[in-house]
Amino acid sequence: MKQQAKEKTGALQLSCFYVGSALCGIDINLIQEMNRQMEMTKVPQAPSYVLGIMNLRGRIVTIIDLGRKLGLAPSKTTETSRIIIVNSRDENIGLLVDRITDVVTSKWEDVEPTPSNIKGLKGKYFRGVLKSARDLIAVLDVGEVLSDD
Repeated sequence: MKQQAKEKTGALQLSCFYVGSALCGIDINLIQEMNRQMEMTKVPQAPSYVLGIMNLRGRIVTIIDLGRKLGLAPSKTTETSRIIIVNSRDENIGLLVDRITDVVTSKWEDVEPTPSNIKGLKGKYFRGVLKSARDLIAVLDVGEVLSDD
């Protein structure tokens, strides 16, 4: 059993968002920006979850459909869609999400291990689950999501 959430301690701020009906969160320290721009260039023979690339103020950003990458329904581009820009291995990556919600402040010690019902292949993409006042937030492991399959 992978106990990644327990490897960290101290303050935690999660930027929360929806991918379909799944409420997820990313450590706010990993996010460079959130963007509405949806114009991108398709990349021939890229994996199905790679939507394309975009030029963001002179930086080339690879855009990933987070829903498809997580094994959920593909994200739809709507008025509420956003691209969350993160940096992974010195490369800018954009994660397309259905909508942004709020920032939740907690502690890493409050993140519980990923439940067994999502521990399959796609469960590896999560550090654990945080219980907020109203919801359960799946804490995304950005490094695992962006690692090569």
